[in-house]
Amino acid sequence: MRLERSLPAAALDAIRAPFLAAGATPTDAPVLQPLGLLLDLAGEAMRSRLFVVSGDAGEEACLRPDFTVAIARQHLAGAVGQGRYFYEGKAFRVAPRGSDRAEEFLQVGVEAFEAGDPVAADAEIAALAWAASAAGGRDDLTLLLGDVSLFGAFVDSLGLTPPLGARLKRAFARPRQLKIELDGGGGEAPGEEKSRIAALLAGLPEAEASAVLQELWSLAGIEPVGGRRPAEIAHRLVERAQAVQAGKLSAGEADAVRAFLAVSDRPGAALDAISALGGSQRAGLDAALDGWRRRLAGMTARGVPENRMVLAAAFGRAFGYYDGFLFEVRSAALDEERPVAAGGRYDGLPARLGAEATTGAVGCMVRPARAYTGGGE
Repeated sequence: MRLERSLPAAALDAIRAPFLAAGATPTDAPVLQPLGLLLDLAGEAMRSRLFVVSGDAGEEACLRPDFTVAIARQHLAGAVGQGRYFYEGKAFRVAPRGSDRAEEFLQVGVEAFEAGDPVAADAEIAALAWAASAAGGRDDLTLLLGDVSLFGAFVDSLGLTPPLGARLKRAFARPRQLKIELDGGGGEAPGEEKSRIAALLAGLPEAEASAVLQELWSLAGIEPVGGRRPAEIAHRLVERAQAVQAGKLSAGEADAVRAFLAVSDRPGAALDAISALGGSQRAGLDAALDGWRRRLAGMTARGVPENRMVLAAAFGRAFGYYDGFLFEVRSAALDEERPVAAGGRYDGLPARLGAEATTGAVGCMVRPARAYTGGGE
């Protein structure tokens, strides 16, 4: 297992200081996490990055790839309603680019489960990540911004049929599938038969679709075989039904989406460009853009330099539970696969973990070894 170089104590103190001043409760989380749950939440694409081991009872588990899900599970188990948590500890992932080596690395960060203004919370968390990253001494940092929900608001403005709009939003985090949609390859495959179960599940959020499928199996006394989990099967059935029902994008609609995805500029200019591209049903898009302008004002007020920010409409993250605002702090000295810090909003995650009543959820992490000028990991 490849280990990061250690930091001088003074450098680590400086990097963690913004988080310690943010009013968070120090906490930790188990190193072993349930593999099936992580894949259900983050998506099958993450399997190759997870370090799989055997759990205490022989079930499949993985070493925590980061702290978000682990901290969220502990927060819900505590049944405290709201909470803000600071963590510092090791995370583990298989190295990218086809390597089978595992990486062990230090993360520090904050996860916040709080009611209140989500735009203000986004600005605070991003500013904390920026301050902690800059405390490592680098002067070549950029804050890359994105938003899963902004893409959804833009798609809604185009006035697509609900099934087609839902299918397009689901493809956002999967570049290959999105390219197929934009190239006219979506819709029903030749000879594909309609499925009543798929059509039923297509009208539900994936978490509810998975629960319905499990209930059907229970009523019928059926046990799934082959290692496929309910969430994965429900996901495939929903995709199939939406492909049958939704049809395809027109050439003009596809061009509009491509133009949206091509937007990458200083945030103010990017928001203006997105506004100009919006369709006629734009109430939701205008509200999202107004929220973004407040978010940017909040970040600059907290010390993030405006000339170091870039808003990229196509930017997304591999972990599939992020459903809103996203960001990464990047260094010019490190390639884009090695961000110094990252984070975002994941309001839907607590419900997917079983929470009956939830608040907003947003968090961030910093890799101190990357933030430190003497690092380079």
